[in-house]
Amino acid sequence: MCVTCGCSDDGETKIINLEIDEAEHHHTHTLPDGTIITHSHSHDTHIEAPEIHAKIHNTTISLEQDILAKNNLLAAQNRGWFKGRNILALNLMSSPGSGKTTLLTRTINDLKHQLSISVIEGDQETANDAKKIKETGSKVIQINTGTGCHLDASMIERGLQELNPPLNSVVMIENVGNLVCPALFDLGELAKVVILSVTEGEDKPIKYPHMFRASNIMILTKIDLLPYVDFDVQKCIDYAIEINPQIQIFQVSATTGTGLEKWYAWLIENLKICQR
Repeated sequence: MCVTCGCSDDGETKIINLEIDEAEHHHTHTLPDGTIITHSHSHDTHIEAPEIHAKIHNTTISLEQDILAKNNLLAAQNRGWFKGRNILALNLMSSPGSGKTTLLTRTINDLKHQLSISVIEGDQETANDAKKIKETGSKVIQINTGTGCHLDASMIERGLQELNPPLNSVVMIENVGNLVCPALFDLGELAKVVILSVTEGEDKPIKYPHMFRASNIMILTKIDLLPYVDFDVQKCIDYAIEINPQIQIFQVSATTGTGLEKWYAWLIENLKICQR
């Protein structure tokens, strides 16, 4: 169990490279002593390694372990890795159904001739969103967290080894849908981006203040639906600024394209900054 947020931390993370046969995936276990063991499963055979599971499930994990300290150390290493390769890394966070993947695929398709964008896709299960991203032609790695409710720096470190993004590019990390725990874990990104749709309610910034306080960017999505929902845009913006006066806000529709030019300009400018 993760002492920070209470979610499971049983080492059952899976990293799936969609460039490899989709019938096979990597199964990574992190033992309590920090040892990382990775093996593969085929969906046809699905051979487990009993000795690994025995070590995990028969060992008492001390709740005194400082999860965040270990995570922050790895995040600093990830940040150095990104900086050394002139990579703009962003951590995209939201509740489920906010439109993260739709916004991401629209962004990739619109900017594919200007920017190289690779994706680390986080979900508890399935590779559904990663398959959508792969259809854009972008490099993508799926990380399944099992019962875990967020990505952490160790998962990103291992995912980057599989992804191998090019120099002078953008890496989008689509976190697990959750407005609580992802805000607590530094992944080594340049900026945290919280995505909020107009179908969710304008009070989300004050209901989940840590997420909006930790984020550099808020993207208000699905604004094409404003005529059909009861959502006060100005009140939402006021709440967000009340929580985080420095937060930068974009209002967009990934369906119609409204507002995307400002989001794209921010991406292009900040990639240039990373390359200096």
